[in-house]
Amino acid sequence: MAGYSVLLVDLPAHGESTGQYITFGVNEGEAVKAMLAYLRRQVPGEKVGVIGVSLGAAAAVLAKATPPPDAVVLESMFPTIEDAVTDRMVHYFGPLGRGVAPLLLWQLPWRLGISAGQLHPIDEIGALAAPVLVASGTEDPLTTLAEARRIFAAAKEPKQFWAVEGAAHWDLHAYNPAAYQAKILPFLAAYLPRKVVP
Repeated sequence: MAGYSVLLVDLPAHGESTGQYITFGVNEGEAVKAMLAYLRRQVPGEKVGVIGVSLGAAAAVLAKATPPPDAVVLESMFPTIEDAVTDRMVHYFGPLGRGVAPLLLWQLPWRLGISAGQLHPIDEIGALAAPVLVASGTEDPLTTLAEARRIFAAAKEPKQFWAVEGAAHWDLHAYNPAAYQAKILPFLAAYLPRKVVP
């Protein structure tokens, strides 16, 4: 992308990676941490950025990587697992979905061995010592614009917020490639300067 080298990662239980269960950011955060450690070994001294979408964004924050990335773009990230599950249940089942969400959340400890409290990226983003750009579609029913604004408020400076007019959940680049590049590339350039090779 625009002269940057890119490493794409299949998180655990996604794509071609192994793993039986998605853990909503716990195991996925460990994968992000491992990816960052790998990059720091392979290209020591180079700046490293992360672009995470939805669960990938949550994993980037929940990784609590040390050292942190040099810049982070978080697209469509849920603030808490409670918000994520409730939003999805209401989206798919209407108002009755609010009653279903607690039943699903109740299963986290005995099915996955994790608690809902481990899945609150909004509580961890303030500890992320990296410039952050929070992006959200204005029509996203799965992570609402109000939730994205809460995440942004919890993040430390330097930070930017981008509401993508008309976009829903997932791939903001595919929704409007020109606007995406116009917003994301200057953010990355500010913190990940590219080296000019003669």
